[in-house]
Parts: sequence; C-alpha cells; structure tokens
Amino acid sequence: MASPWPEIFLSFNHSCVKSSKMAGRPLTMLTFVVLAFFSSILPGSSRQISAPKTAILDVSASLSQAQNALSFNPTQALLEESLAGVRTTSAGADGKFTLDLHSRDFLPFSTPHHRPRSYKDLTLARLNRDVARVSALSARIALSVDGTKRTDLKPMAEGKLLSTMAEAIEGPIVSGTSQGSGEYFSRVGIGSPAKSLFMVLDTGSDVTWVQCEPCADCYQQTDPLFDPSSSSTYSTLSCDSDKCHSLDVSACRNSTSSCLYQVSYGDGSYTVGDFATETMTLGNSAPVPNVAFGCGHDNEGLFVGSAGLLSLGGGPLSFPSQLSAKSFSYCLVDRDSQSSSTLELSTTGGEASDVTAPLYRNKKVETFYYVGISGISVGGELLSIPQSAFSMDESGSGGVIVDSGTAVTRLQTAAYSALKQAFVAGTGSLPRANSFSLFDTCYDLSGKTSVEVPTVAFHFAGGNELRLPAKNYLIPVDSAGTYCMAFAPTSGPLSIIGNVQQQGTRVSFDVDRAVVGFSPNKC
Repeated sequence: MASPWPEIFLSFNHSCVKSSKMAGRPLTMLTFVVLAFFSSILPGSSRQISAPKTAILDVSASLSQAQNALSFNPTQALLEESLAGVRTTSAGADGKFTLDLHSRDFLPFSTPHHRPRSYKDLTLARLNRDVARVSALSARIALSVDGTKRTDLKPMAEGKLLSTMAEAIEGPIVSGTSQGSGEYFSRVGIGSPAKSLFMVLDTGSDVTWVQCEPCADCYQQTDPLFDPSSSSTYSTLSCDSDKCHSLDVSACRNSTSSCLYQVSYGDGSYTVGDFATETMTLGNSAPVPNVAFGCGHDNEGLFVGSAGLLSLGGGPLSFPSQLSAKSFSYCLVDRDSQSSSTLELSTTGGEASDVTAPLYRNKKVETFYYVGISGISVGGELLSIPQSAFSMDESGSGGVIVDSGTAVTRLQTAAYSALKQAFVAGTGSLPRANSFSLFDTCYDLSGKTSVEVPTVAFHFAGGNELRLPAKNYLIPVDSAGTYCMAFAPTSGPLSIIGNVQQQGTRVSFDVDRAVVGFSPNKC
C-alpha cells in the first residue's frame, strides 16, 4: 500500500479561471467564447448520434490476463532485472525523450509477501488506494478554492534537524488513509555517473524526489539508496534561490543556508530533506543537468519499492516544466499486463492526435490538467447531463481533470446517474451481481466467453468523440467472472478521467497549444 501523493498547497489568488495561463501564454477570449457557445447548444434531452451502439467485451481474454497478473513473481523479476537491466528507449537529437512505462503492480522487489493472494484482493487494494487518492486530491483543490495561502503552511520554526523538521510543519492536513503515489513507474538515471532508479511517474505531483543517504527513516525500496556524495553533479540549493521559493513548504538550514523541503501527503506521511539540483538521464538520451529535486533523508510511507517520484504535473518545479517540454504523452498498458508502454517528452512539440480536446488550467492550483468535456454517450445516445457537471467555475471549483494516478473515472452524481441508468438499460440481458467496493453496477459473466455491451464515449467541445473499448469500462473484480462498470459517483464538484479509461490510448498534453490529445492503439 503506497503513501499518499498530493502535495500541500501552492499560493493562490482569486482571479478568474477561464483566462488562466497555459505555460506562460493566456488562453484567449475566443476560447472562452467558443466554450460558452458549445455550452449553450448542449441539448436538454438525450439524442441519437452517428456512432456504433454496441461493443464486444472479450471475457475470456480479460479473465486470463487477470490470472496472469497473480502469477507475477517479484523476486524473480528482480533477479532478471539485475541480470539484463530494464530496457529504456533512447532519445534522438530531435528534442524528444522516451522512457518505458510499467504498471506499479509489476515493480520488481524482494518482498513477495506484498503480492495479493487473489485477484479479488488485488482489486480491493487498488480500489482502496484509489478512494484515498481521490479524497485527498479533491480536498486539495477544495482548500485552494477556499483561499488557503502558502503562508498558512510555513514551518513553525526553521533551522531544525531533519529528523525533527517534519514535526515543525503545520497547516491543513487532508483527511484520508494510505494513498497511491501513482500507478506507473519507469527507470530514471540520477547523478553523475548515473544511478538507475525505479521512479513512480505521476501527473498529480510537482516535486520530484528520491530517498537519499544518509537516511534517518526510509521505507524499503528495490534499488540501493541514492548517495549524493557519489555524484559529481549534485549541488544543494540556497534558501534565497527562486526554486526554493517555488516550494509549497520550505525551511532554511542555518548552518549552511541551504534549502530544506517537505512534501506532505493526505494521511500525514511526508518526505523531508535537502532541495538540490542534479543531472537526470532518461533512457539513452543526453543527460539533463540542473534538475531541481528533493533528496529525502526522512521519508514516511511506502511507495511500493520505488526509489521516489518523477513529477509530471503542471507546476513550475515539475519535470516537464524544468525540461521546458512543449508537450508530453504517455500510453498506459493494461494494469494486469507485464508488458511496457512509453512516456515521451518533447521540447519541440507533439505529434498530431486522433482526437483532441481543449486543455484548461486552474489558477488556484497549477498541477492538474483540465479537459473540456461537453458530454457522454451510451449506446450511441448522448445523455442528458447539464454542462455544469463538466465545467470549472470562476472560483476554480469543478471541471474535469485527466489523471494518471487515479484508476476509476469519477463523475458528479447527476452525470453518473445518467450513465448508470443508460448502461443498465442496455445490459438488461446480462445477469446482475452484487455491488463490489465502490462499484454499484456489476454483472455475473461466469461461463461466458464474450458479451455485447453498449458503447460508452466521451464528447469534447468541437464535436470530437473518444469511444472507449469495452474492456476500459467493464472490468473483472475477481477470478470468478464478476465484472463491474468502472465508473463511480462523487459528491464533490471535481470529475476525473482515470487510468482505467485511458488504458491502450496515447494521451498527450500539448501545453504550448493548450490541447489534450487521445490516440487509441498507439502505444
């Protein structure tokens, strides 16, 4: 079970969200007008659209993959990785960087007792992480909308020893239990010479960090701890540096005037240490110098064997921001698959996507990537959902984010109810099963090899449509053939497109042009 992920909070202002900046460039008034226009023409009742009405779910294939997920041997994987190395793809001279991407459930580590005994247990562990993550994420944005300032989070006292610094931080603590730090990982080289470390990748975080020697309190990880004294390019940042000032929570080490950081998480877990710069290497690309990161000497919580976290959020300290990447994209393999896909970052601009949607940002919290959704269809019929269910208001509340670390898509209650009602109406011939964890729409598909189900699609401003594969919205929750619709309602204003719905689709974020792209089957 992993420690929580959303860091505590940036300084905020109360200006209007609709004209928020994207990578330093304001969204134009035309964008706002176009959004308002599409909002005004959204129908007040369901209507037919030109699209397939049904899709086929391969029950046998998904159950077989679920069983294979349980057969994964992390100890053997660790041995194979140590002998052969984890493959990382290279970057050419075109300003593009590529890394292999794996599901967190296939991270090699040397403690087999972490593996669930059944697929049901594996699903419950995933959903428990997911519930906690969404709770913390929603609370983080809600507090920012309410006007929490960075000054509300400053340390009570500065110059304390690292071992006591965590106790000297005060501020709003988001309620919640153990929270996922991200669901996919890769190999990243840290230092000179580069030490290859497993890093969790997360679009919901802005600070990159790793566990470091000397360590007052560190959780177990697969790789040896990073020793900054063994790197010729490691350098601590001063307290008066711009990057130190960009941290949500920081302090100053009196003896050296160097910057100390803390990233806090929703259950009180944290990472604390020196804020420094270091050289990072992605695949076989040229090393990237002077990347600001946290060298954590006191780290509370479990991160599933990874050495730390590579941040992909939209804040100024995230890895894409420091790389001056104009775009980045990822394709997430099925979480039950041991195969890999890729994360790609580009300083020259992204490739064209099959389906595009507007990318919005929230001035109150820069981390997250908001997408302009206009509706949802089931069985080729656009549902009657008010546009307010997908819109971010001027205070920064509401809207829809695309998140790599959240598993199950969350929708406001009205939108979810419309989706559920239409899906149940289209699956009347399938035997129902009891609710499972946060899923309330489940089916008994035991003994079936395939079934026909209604199509489900997201619709975006401008008329674009992303049709989901059936396996991305009707998923197994045990080995006996129980399947559930992989959406869930939320009582809060924020909606989230989760990674189950993103699987098998290359998702791109072109921050330069303010566009989110979706390209199915381009992993």
